[in-house]
Amino acid sequence: MSPPKRSGSGRSGRDSAGRAGVARDRAGWGQGDYPRSKPRLPGPGAPRATGRSPFGKTWWGRAWVGALEGRARLDPNRLPRGRTYARSGAAGELSLSAGEIAAPVQGSRAKPYQVTVRVRMFDDGEWARVLDALAAEIGHAAALLDGELPPGVAEDVAGVGLDLLPGPGEIQPRCSCPDWADPCKHAAAVCYLVADELDSDPFGLLLLRGRSREEVLSALRARRATGGDHAFEGVEGVVAPARPADPGVPARDAWSRETTELPDPPIPPLPPERHGRPPILPADAPEGSGLDAGALRALAMDAAARALELALGATSTGLELSAEEDLARRAAALVGPSRPSTGVDLESLAGRAGLASRELLRRGLAWQAGGRGALAVLDEQWDPGVAALSYGRSQLGRGAIARRNRVTLRDRQLRLGRDGVWYPFRRSSGGAWDPDGPGQAPDGGPADGPADGPADGRAEGGEVADEGSGDGVGDVIGDWD
Repeated sequence: MSPPKRSGSGRSGRDSAGRAGVARDRAGWGQGDYPRSKPRLPGPGAPRATGRSPFGKTWWGRAWVGALEGRARLDPNRLPRGRTYARSGAAGELSLSAGEIAAPVQGSRAKPYQVTVRVRMFDDGEWARVLDALAAEIGHAAALLDGELPPGVAEDVAGVGLDLLPGPGEIQPRCSCPDWADPCKHAAAVCYLVADELDSDPFGLLLLRGRSREEVLSALRARRATGGDHAFEGVEGVVAPARPADPGVPARDAWSRETTELPDPPIPPLPPERHGRPPILPADAPEGSGLDAGALRALAMDAAARALELALGATSTGLELSAEEDLARRAAALVGPSRPSTGVDLESLAGRAGLASRELLRRGLAWQAGGRGALAVLDEQWDPGVAALSYGRSQLGRGAIARRNRVTLRDRQLRLGRDGVWYPFRRSSGGAWDPDGPGQAPDGGPADGPADGPADGRAEGGEVADEGSGDGVGDVIGDWD
């Protein structure tokens, strides 16, 4: 006899109740235990113009993507999210420099993450092999000098045991987000967008390996100038050597021979048109070390720029400046449209110096206006005597009030420095007195600049701005109020 069947109020009823309870949890308070991640905020860049089309329209762009997805050995599970971010406009403008790609990428937080992707640069010996290989191919050399980078260049480089495209371990992504994945989706997005950059300018790949377009073309021309064959005969853009290279004289022969009539000494080579770039550090400084790779790079670039100025005839090395004066000099270089791309801005420099950004901006503008003299009158008050103030009164007109080395009329002020130069200031909306242009000596001539020439942004003739002027230095500070 078979056992009696169980009623429907048994196990199946309990299972139904359990499923209903789970449904209630998912619909009610239980969902709060597992909050969803915040949606990504709108990015700083525009959505990709080509939408969901594959990355890499040109041979170089496709080759980069192939190396990224195949040989570079990056985590394949993270790359698809990176493609989505890259297409949606999450990444801002990419900045390519020697061995490095940098860009802001918007995530779920209000402030975009900072992404840096480092690519291993060729050393000088490897670049010598690359340039020799390129110079040996007449057609490719002609194309390079004509501003093109043919795909065959990759084979030329491979023939000397190197590869322009990155291989295993040669791409090092870094991101300020808390994701531990390597690469995270933000860094992967930047890696993919490099393909679009190479579609526009394939010479960017040479820059990532350490040399700019101008440096590569200059080196190819130099190989022609020092070579003895006719490999580049008829190639447009190649200049024939003006004279054969001087083999020089062995030191032993020069020392032992009799002092007779000697030839003219060799002409020293001219300095380069621009200073070099420091190498990219292979890794970030250890956490807690107090060192910052961007700040070190900015210091190295500043030293290289000063060395070039000396080679071009400057008389000041900057070593005679005090710490405060040198800080103002560095701040002056970060103000204005021609500021260098060093990775350090005025705000970060002010933070490291322990100053408010606005105060460092005032010092930088004072340095632009007149160097050490203009910087000194920012805070210094002294008594030059009544007669010395007559020039300042005559410049500001009737009603001007003199107090120590300062002559004031409403929102305008002239300050006399110990160098005998009058420096104009203007009162800001907050009541502070800000530098308002270059100084002027009583003889009518402009004040000496901060270095061996006029400061950037100095008005022609060094004239004091009139009362209605709206383009003085003080207007720049107004943007920081």
